[in-house]
Amino acid sequence: MTTISKDLKHTFFMLVKTTAIWLQISPQERFAFLEKTISPILKKHPSVRMRFFDSEAFSGRFTDVLMWETAEIQEYQFLVEQLRETLFWGTYFEIVEIVPAIENAYANYYKVDPLPISQSS
Repeated sequence: MTTISKDLKHTFFMLVKTTAIWLQISPQERFAFLEKTISPILKKHPSVRMRFFDSEAFSGRFTDVLMWETAEIQEYQFLVEQLRETLFWGTYFEIVEIVPAIENAYANYYKVDPLPISQSS
């Protein structure tokens, strides 16, 4: 039987590049900024899940990928608005690109089961 997802999860891949300003502050100052400024914003939007990937060893265009996932687009949009009002946006990180996606959207459109997720052995 084909299962059609009722809660579409929207995913946003935010490609960011660290700035010289971020790299000039100490790791302790970086972690303090994340804890004091970014953590409260994330906590205000529990329906938005964030994952962080380092990519500087593999790309010269961006250094990190933030993956945001939510079923509530407005919560994601509010979170981004709040990030824009901090040093994260434009001072510590340049936002290179935001790529929106919907996981398994093809399966919902064609009313088929999504391809199975491969599992590592």
